Amino acid sequence: MGKLNNFFHISITSSEEHGSNLTANSNSTQQFRTGRQEHQLQHQEELRAAERWRHKRGPQSAGPARGTMSPPLFSLPEARLRFTNSTRDALTNKTIKPLLNAFNQIPGSENEKKCTLDQSFRVVLEEEIINQASCENVLAIISLAINGVTDGICTASTPFVLLGDVLDCLPLDQCDKIFTFVEKNVTTWKSNTFYSAGKNYLLRMCNDLLRRLSKSQNTVFCGRIQLFLARLFPLSEKSGLNLQSQFNLENVTVFNTNEQESTLGQKHIEERDEGMEVEEGEMGDDEAPTSCSIPIDYNLYRKFWSLQDYFRNPVQCYEKISWKTFLKYSEEVLAVFKSYKLDDTQASRKKLEELKTGGEHVYFAKFLTSEKLMDLQLSDSNFRRHILLQYLILFQYLKGQVKFKSSNYVLTDEQSLWIEDTTKLVYQLLSENPPDGERFSKMVEHILNTEENWNTWKNEGCPSFVKERPSDSKPTRLVRKRPAPEDFLGKGPNKKILMGNEELTRLWNLCPDNMEACKSETREYMPTLEEFFEEAIEQADPENMVENEYKAVNNSNYGWRALRLLARRSPHFFQPTNQQFKSLPEYLENMVIKLAKELPPPSEEIKTGEDEDEEDNDALLKENNESPDVQRDKPVTGGQIESFANKLGEQWKTLAPYLEMKDSDIRQIESDSEDVKMRAKQLLVAWQDQEGIHATPENLITAMNKAGLSDLAESLTNDTENSS
Repeated sequence: MGKLNNFFHISITSSEEHGSNLTANSNSTQQFRTGRQEHQLQHQEELRAAERWRHKRGPQSAGPARGTMSPPLFSLPEARLRFTNSTRDALTNKTIKPLLNAFNQIPGSENEKKCTLDQSFRVVLEEEIINQASCENVLAIISLAINGVTDGICTASTPFVLLGDVLDCLPLDQCDKIFTFVEKNVTTWKSNTFYSAGKNYLLRMCNDLLRRLSKSQNTVFCGRIQLFLARLFPLSEKSGLNLQSQFNLENVTVFNTNEQESTLGQKHIEERDEGMEVEEGEMGDDEAPTSCSIPIDYNLYRKFWSLQDYFRNPVQCYEKISWKTFLKYSEEVLAVFKSYKLDDTQASRKKLEELKTGGEHVYFAKFLTSEKLMDLQLSDSNFRRHILLQYLILFQYLKGQVKFKSSNYVLTDEQSLWIEDTTKLVYQLLSENPPDGERFSKMVEHILNTEENWNTWKNEGCPSFVKERPSDSKPTRLVRKRPAPEDFLGKGPNKKILMGNEELTRLWNLCPDNMEACKSETREYMPTLEEFFEEAIEQADPENMVENEYKAVNNSNYGWRALRLLARRSPHFFQPTNQQFKSLPEYLENMVIKLAKELPPPSEEIKTGEDEDEEDNDALLKENNESPDVQRDKPVTGGQIESFANKLGEQWKTLAPYLEMKDSDIRQIESDSEDVKMRAKQLLVAWQDQEGIHATPENLITAMNKAGLSDLAESLTNDTENSS
């Protein structure tokens, strides 16, 4: 887990010392002087060769025929000399125009001129470094090269080559200024013009700088280089990833391991009176040593700093013996933190005020492990936060799934339980640690939870966040597809179909099943044969003595509708016949006679009042014999709404949100009436209009249970069963 080592302090490399800047500068100057002499000798030799070539060729001896002109030839010495002079002019005037003019006037191909201009830049830069010019002049040359790349007169790698030359030759204090220029132009380096050509140069340049720098003395500079590389390269860049989750095992914390040499437990009254001898930066001038109420002996000192080895290499915790040691040391250290709690004293407030007003914040690359500082460190809130946060990072690694972790590295149930309990204790100690302990604890918990996403990304092989479009595919225009029925059917409560509009939703849910709605008797607009031809059959009976001109079959409109009905319902319409008909009324007259023979005669019985009463009683008896479940599935009646409203009373507003009533509807009900029973009745009526056939007692009881009105729901259930 790379973040474990990134958070821990950078180790001190005791043997890492770099040479003095003056010596490095003098050596670089001597190398450039030697290189310049070789360059001048080469330049003179090229001039002599060109002169010999002109003398051998002779004046106009090999010239072209009269009337034609040969293209001017490219001369490297002349082009280099002119480009060098133009570069000096551009540096003096702080403009690239002299270089553009020279590039357009010098004959030759574009590649030849670009390569020559690249050499001229290095020649001028060499002179500036040898003459020990200021960093501003050096950066001005590099800026000219950047503008040259943008204008297309030099190669894209030229600025990076110049930066490499400068950083190799200048001392570290001037390299700091040059690197500030590199940091400010990170957007330029990431552009399409420079990135591909310069990323390897920049990576090599930064690695060379890191090798020259001391991790203990130049910590800030090293950190700036690392941040620059993080900004320059994408997250998925393999060269910047710790793919195998290796730890920085070189980060060793050195402390006194010889108990005989320990001074802990002895009284240092004289030393404190004379002034404790501490390392630079260990304690501020205004800070007074705080006495610790916990007796500090060598055993506590040794156990405390021995824990750093487990934080450095967490794999040890999977070993049985090492785990027991870690467990023992951790319990003692955390017990000290728990028993000795820090207060938000005047000193801590003063320190906070200094930080808010821009006071200097001292940062150390390594822990100071002096025995004399142990009591001060236990009294320092920032120091405690460092140690407690190390515990949380260690626990996250032990519990997490890491791709390259060995299969043998598995925690037992006892270890997992201890880690879970200790994690809660650590968060509690963080929240009790001033200042702003509660806020700091929550922030740490949030950050560590976010780290799980990065662990998952790392386990998947660190895939790129940028998905490139295939080269052969053309961007297709997005066509909005019609939503499938399953996307919106039955998504509402009680499988209610949402139509996007309240009124449409209400109308649709009167009968959600389309096929059932079409089969409904109310949707049957086609009459039966008996109903339609009843009048024609009566008129065809000779006893009624209806004249032909008054018969319905002679009406053309009636005849057209009769043919359509016969085609849909009569089996005689498509039967072949040898009988010839001269007109439509004649054909219909024949069909009416056939139908009169087939259809049953109309009933002449007249129902008496007693028969009707018997039928009503049978229907009522049938309705009362239905089960309570069937009764609850039927829509509520007006009487039930009246009864429910009286019992609901003041609790109508609690139920309203669970009946999907909007705030505007609730406010309208409140403004319409001041009587709570009337408001309850209006709520139930509005719910009935909204739900349609789904406004059943069962759904109302379910809503009451969700609203916490279980007693009222049980009462309504009993009423429904009793009424059935």
